[in-house]
Amino acid sequence: MNLSLGVKVLLAVICALLSVIIGIGAGWLSHRPGARKRDAVLYGAGAFVGSMTVCFMVLNSLGVLSNEVA
Repeated sequence: MNLSLGVKVLLAVICALLSVIIGIGAGWLSHRPGARKRDAVLYGAGAFVGSMTVCFMVLNSLGVLSNEVA
């Protein structure tokens, strides 16, 4: 795909925001009463990194992030 830089940045920001929502949800769901909060934060951070990786891999496989002209 031949997309402008602005569209690519917009897609990257959308991926980041989606990953933040997933990370917050995962951390919130993993927290147990009486447990340390840092465990939930680490779990949420792992979910954020995993979803961000998957999101960028999908964009890369679709050819959105490449600069090659087909």
